[in-house]
Amino acid sequence: MCGGYILMLCPSSKNQLHIDYLESPTTCKTYYRMSILLIEAFYGGSHMQLMDLLQEEIGDCVLFTLPAKKWHWRARTAALYFMQNVPASADYRILFASSVLNLTELIALRPDLGKLKKILYFHENQLTYPVQKCQERDFQYGYNQIISCLVADIVVFNSAYNMESFLTSIGKFMKMMPDHRPKHLEKLIRPKCQVLYFPLKFPDVSRFMLKNTLSHTEEALDDKGIGDTTLLMEMPFQEKRCETAGFNINNLDQRPGHYKAESGFCCQRPERKHLCQGEDSQCATPLDRKVGSWKYQQKPLHIVWPHRWEHDKDPESFFKVLMKLKEMELNFHVSVLGETFTDIPDIFSEAKKTLGSSVLHWGYLPSRDDYFQVLCMADVVISTAKHEFFGVAMIEAVHCGCYPLCPNALVYPEIFPAEYLYSTPEQLIKRLQNFCKRPDIVRKHLYKGETSQFSWAVLHGKFRSLLTAEPREDL
Repeated sequence: MCGGYILMLCPSSKNQLHIDYLESPTTCKTYYRMSILLIEAFYGGSHMQLMDLLQEEIGDCVLFTLPAKKWHWRARTAALYFMQNVPASADYRILFASSVLNLTELIALRPDLGKLKKILYFHENQLTYPVQKCQERDFQYGYNQIISCLVADIVVFNSAYNMESFLTSIGKFMKMMPDHRPKHLEKLIRPKCQVLYFPLKFPDVSRFMLKNTLSHTEEALDDKGIGDTTLLMEMPFQEKRCETAGFNINNLDQRPGHYKAESGFCCQRPERKHLCQGEDSQCATPLDRKVGSWKYQQKPLHIVWPHRWEHDKDPESFFKVLMKLKEMELNFHVSVLGETFTDIPDIFSEAKKTLGSSVLHWGYLPSRDDYFQVLCMADVVISTAKHEFFGVAMIEAVHCGCYPLCPNALVYPEIFPAEYLYSTPEQLIKRLQNFCKRPDIVRKHLYKGETSQFSWAVLHGKFRSLLTAEPREDL
């Protein structure tokens, strides 16, 4: 006999969960058995990327989520929500959740989940978060993460910097307590910890590049007299001379990821050699810039800032740098992307007005294709973050051919070679000043780092091993 809540999976919607109640206790149906319970209290950005990837690539997963809104309230109250909305199942073997969730509360509220292999994944940690105003109540967020680690069986961090900054800050953080401070928490937690980089499914961005056609040949001859397929051409906006893979060319100029120059020409990034083909490509330097088009070399430097519109990404410093370039009367274009939430810093509206015609794209692009199109059009990607433990947006931009400029701090020295790091705003301004005067420097540049180590193709085996558990007698 069957009765109560039943898990129903809809294959057409990537195994999104549906919960139906069978009122008739005699009505039984057969459903998929799900052994991996995925819980995400803040289903947005990189948190959503990871959960979607695991659900798509790892079998036997069922996913429960809350929307990516009001982060602080998710950290405070998500456990109670999931206590009520995750049906009991004898099939669960593993619980995988991000550190936004107070795992301790959930396990206390749902003892049946406490028997599972509990894995906590840290996209970021709250012990080193740069708060705008220090308030005693904010202690709770870091405290939640510490006690969640004590309850978890395995604690996974997306970078070594994330792990070490968390573990080495526990002692200092707990000194905020007025008295009766617990001791040796780092020693209790560290043996459970490991680093497993965030896995990226690098897209095949070649479909966003301008196809080489016979009409390019005369202008695009290289030194050997062979048409160079890596050049950007400006052509009349006509189907016969401006073809783009996978899109209706008549709508090209209306898509968020494209723009039309005032002259009526179609502006696009060149097709380059050594493009990574396929989502699981392990190629470390997917885009080789070889620019021979005089017209392309004359285009202004295109800067992109693809980060969350929040204070910890320090947009104020970024826009101050751009204003300085304006004062120097340097020519550049800028695309400001990234996800927005309820509270948007005032600097964004002010900067948009001041930058004026320099702005090519402004605002979040919900379509991944549109987002990658803009990255493929850009020359330089910049971070001014004060809080970064991995940097998905930066790595994706590098994959699309952008030259990265990052602070010589946080996780960035772990991810990027020293050539791409700056220590002061003045150093950043100087680098951009040179690039504005000579954009061909970055357009010809071949990235000297290694990105394949962050690909799903490399990391999938480690995640599969992580998300396996031998059946236990007490389950």
